[in-house]
Amino acid sequence: MATTSGRNFWWLCSSIVLVVAAASAQAETKLFESAQVSPAGEYTFGIEGPAADLDGNLFVVNLAKPGTIGRLPAGGIASELFTTLPEGSIGNAIRFDRSGTMFIADYKKHNIFAIPKGATAPAVWFRSDEMNQPNDITIARDGTIYASDPNWKGREGHIWRIAKGADGTVQGQVMSAPRAMGTTNGIDLSPDGKTLYVGESSSGQIWSYAINGNELTGAKLVKAFQPDTVDGLRTDMAGRLYVARILKGTIALMKPNGAVEREIVLKAKEPTNLAFGGSDGKTVFVTQRQGGFIEAFRTDQPGREHCLQRGRC
Repeated sequence: MATTSGRNFWWLCSSIVLVVAAASAQAETKLFESAQVSPAGEYTFGIEGPAADLDGNLFVVNLAKPGTIGRLPAGGIASELFTTLPEGSIGNAIRFDRSGTMFIADYKKHNIFAIPKGATAPAVWFRSDEMNQPNDITIARDGTIYASDPNWKGREGHIWRIAKGADGTVQGQVMSAPRAMGTTNGIDLSPDGKTLYVGESSSGQIWSYAINGNELTGAKLVKAFQPDTVDGLRTDMAGRLYVARILKGTIALMKPNGAVEREIVLKAKEPTNLAFGGSDGKTVFVTQRQGGFIEAFRTDQPGREHCLQRGRC
């Protein structure tokens, strides 16, 4: 009798533990609810360019002062200094390629820096005085970099294609396009790499283009938001777009046809950019200019870049 009671008691305790664990897991994985994950004031007004590596570290430009790159370790509650760019350079975007190399867009000195996996020292990958600035960048499966190049005063812009030539040297040039672009800003590729999405801050519009070598073709207006309310953008493996709605304080999650599925409400009103990370690529980190901190929410699909780094895309 005592043995039976003991077994029943053990079974009851085990059941309670399982229920509590399941409830805890459900709470932890609640989707699209954002929470602040780093202290306010860590980053400057120029907080931008988040990108996550496969170890779960998040990298963000301008920690404490311009020209730095901070690292928020996986599970960490505060950022630490990862590296400092050469004097006068200020980063605006970070991306990783398939090999784990980090690329940084330096808008001040017109550089694209590269930092190999395991290193911390930046080296110039590409530079051109013909650029207004490399603002945001995205990287294709073959290592080609596409960079937005806005002229803020002129409220216009271009897209640069940067890749290694047949001789092994890195070459870059402005891509031809079927229409005059506004101030090109957020940029990313579709999961199959055939479509380039570009946000234009001046008009608030998101455009898609087919890629044909150095040509952008088949321009399509995906979505028109209010002028000056879009910043960075990313795509997930379902082909959906996540657009930082600066000044509105949301991330617009929309289908490739422009239909908005939801507006994810954030903790602050000035999101500048976002990146997918976490062990499964389903955590979205958002850089907040208002407050200088990072917030994050869970989503139901991994990001394209996370899949690219794992060599599955």
